[in-house]
Amino acid sequence: MKEGVPMLIPRYYFSNDYTDFYEYFLTQPHTRKTFRKNDCLWNPVEPVTHVYYIISGIALTVLEHENGSRKISSLHSAGTVFPGSHRAVFKIEHSISTIALSDMETLCFPNEYFLQMICENKELTLRTLDWNASYINLLLYESAHQDYNNSFLKLCNLLYLFSQNSPEENGRRISLTQENIAEILTVTRVNAARNLSRLRDEQIIVSHRKWIEIINPQALEAYCSQETLKS
Repeated sequence: MKEGVPMLIPRYYFSNDYTDFYEYFLTQPHTRKTFRKNDCLWNPVEPVTHVYYIISGIALTVLEHENGSRKISSLHSAGTVFPGSHRAVFKIEHSISTIALSDMETLCFPNEYFLQMICENKELTLRTLDWNASYINLLLYESAHQDYNNSFLKLCNLLYLFSQNSPEENGRRISLTQENIAEILTVTRVNAARNLSRLRDEQIIVSHRKWIEIINPQALEAYCSQETLKS
């Protein structure tokens, strides 16, 4: 690693990745599009055709398996762009849904035009490469590391990573439900409930109706795997 270059850790929550491009985006042809809570950002049975810069609100990306099960892959909030822009059409896109968790306001660009913007703006090119690398890093982390951990360690790693990336209350507030956690970790709700109960009993977290409060971050960090921690 080059001296002075920070070692980044995986993240499930993406925000503020493109905030400094907002004024530039406003100068490019676009439409403003709003979504209400539970709206889909695109039809899951069709290929992705548009790219969204999120001004406000939160979106949740879900992988739908043909057997009916779901896996939450990531969350996207203000200041980021989703989905990524590319030239190919992938079959897996038919199994991906991105759903508004809250009311959202976005700038909407056709995929082909966003590609043109990337080609013409070097800084946007570099930022998009960095963002894609971050997303790939998450996928590699899950397949090469997280999948081999037991369910309790998976949960601790997940909460720690959210605490490092969530803008809410300096990371102590994690806007995830028990159902969300089960769908991210691909475990049963009973399993998720049991592991959350252990963290509550050890006074590491407090569970609220639709969010989790981390009250002892040092104790949570002590349970995490080294691959997950910043140092």
